[in-house]
Amino acid sequence: MDTDDEWDAIVPDEAVMRPGAAALCDRLGLRAGPLIRFPAGSQPVYAVGDRYVLKLFPASAATDGLVEARVLAHLQGQLPVPTPYLHDAGACENGWRYVLMSRLRGTDLAVAWPRIPPAERDRIATEAGETLAALHARDTAPLADVLGPGDWDAFTGRQRGTAVARQRAHGLPEPWLEQIPGFLDAAPPAAPGPAVLLHTEFMRQHLTVDEHDDWRLTGLLDFEPAMIGSRAYDFVAVGLFVSRGDPRLLTRVLRAYGETFAPATLLAHTLLHRYSNLPWYLRELPAPPRPTLDSLAETWFGTG
Repeated sequence: MDTDDEWDAIVPDEAVMRPGAAALCDRLGLRAGPLIRFPAGSQPVYAVGDRYVLKLFPASAATDGLVEARVLAHLQGQLPVPTPYLHDAGACENGWRYVLMSRLRGTDLAVAWPRIPPAERDRIATEAGETLAALHARDTAPLADVLGPGDWDAFTGRQRGTAVARQRAHGLPEPWLEQIPGFLDAAPPAAPGPAVLLHTEFMRQHLTVDEHDDWRLTGLLDFEPAMIGSRAYDFVAVGLFVSRGDPRLLTRVLRAYGETFAPATLLAHTLLHRYSNLPWYLRELPAPPRPTLDSLAETWFGTG
């Protein structure tokens, strides 16, 4: 399978995927219990008993498998919360790659969130900010050969040039599209600083918590989209998927992180993000009081 279309046709088919995953487990000498597929994720991911997680990458996403393995190895024991321990990684049949990692303790934060009391939510926000600060403090040099985009300014320039077209393809209405060029031109740039190791999808779905330990953060996972670039880029997912338009929570994250960003700067980075989908966010997050990008920036990325 060398194309996205071929992969999209195969991924949901457990009649094809499960025997291959089971055969790989046998090859790796795993006898750790039942093989259970996780329902979410862009790649097939299986729990192998209680100890292991097996993640598979097709030939068309082989580089993502290399990235995940390298970043996991680099971060081992370096953050305030655990990241999966890398047990093994390599090539398998037909250009696929695999990553075998430890299974994190706890529950998906996105699933658990409605049951978490407000005080614990505040503390989670603080722990999230501390975790991002530690991630961004890690040396990027050992990963420079595998993480993109290489030239950050060139990357953001390309994203700026295609911003309107990409949002139009997602179905963003014309009154919003017309505002994008002027908004990007006027948005304050992020403060200068060294490029950092970015998770790029730092969201509730990629954090785990332990409900039996006062809802403490127990892990951060899914590093296949990692990049090296501007620290503001990681706060796109924080505002959209951690604080979700709650200024109090975002304030706590930023205070623990040790830096602030102008709301317009973060919305500009949202428009530059490689996975940006403004129509989806408009459906999922609080609506701005006015139909302008300036108002939207304050609604999603304002603090208080």
